[in-house]
Amino acid sequence: MKGTQAVIVGGGVMGEALLAAALDRGVFEPEDVTVIEKVDARRVQLKAAYGVEATADFAPMGEAGLVVLAVKPQELASVRGRLRPGALLLSIMAGVRIAAIEAAFDHPFIVRAMPNTPAAVKAGMTVWTAAPVVTVDQRSMARMLLGAVGKEVYVDDERKIDMATAVSGSGPAYVYLFIEALVEGAVAVGLPRAMAEELVLQTVYGSAVYAQESGKSAAELRAMVTSPSGTTAAGLLELERGALRARVIEAVRAAHARAVELGGGS
Repeated sequence: MKGTQAVIVGGGVMGEALLAAALDRGVFEPEDVTVIEKVDARRVQLKAAYGVEATADFAPMGEAGLVVLAVKPQELASVRGRLRPGALLLSIMAGVRIAAIEAAFDHPFIVRAMPNTPAAVKAGMTVWTAAPVVTVDQRSMARMLLGAVGKEVYVDDERKIDMATAVSGSGPAYVYLFIEALVEGAVAVGLPRAMAEELVLQTVYGSAVYAQESGKSAAELRAMVTSPSGTTAAGLLELERGALRARVIEAVRAAHARAVELGGGS
């Protein structure tokens, strides 16, 4: 992708995450990237931090081989500019479907992706799909860029993007809520808050890494920690009494329903 002129529309958290990771991993060179950002101070900050061009003008979209839409869905109507024929348009806008993007830009070469916020530390999970006309080389370009911020998974059914939004897209918020509750529980039994936060964060991090590397299911790992009549069994019993499992399942269902609603589909 070096030498490909790239434009990132939107210099917010996710736009910057893609920019920083792509530069760090050599996907782009700074001189090949332009960020289109409406906030003056943000443009100055991005230019100083990464050595890229930053502008409020949409004109560079017409010269780029890759255009990344990293704006909020409600800001799509404010994006103005024609794309070069054959350029790849990659959208990370939640809930905005390929058909809507194609209609907005009169351009068929579209990749739709759903990254999550851990992309900011190159630990993201991105699920993506592509319009049928997107070429093999363009798919490779998308995979390289999205892989720079973490793991990426391609799906051939756009409906799975809404499903992924409810899990990996919204999932960090569920995890953060659990972290909050676990910290409060630790404080409630007498641990200092700073110590509680350190214990909880490392426990959640270590548990996730172990789950990835052990090859065992979550149920198997939970059973390994749970001794009969032990402390873990007592804690799990309270979680089951509170229907934690059922509530998490319903949270994913509710988030998926909302994602479908926002996309205007069924």
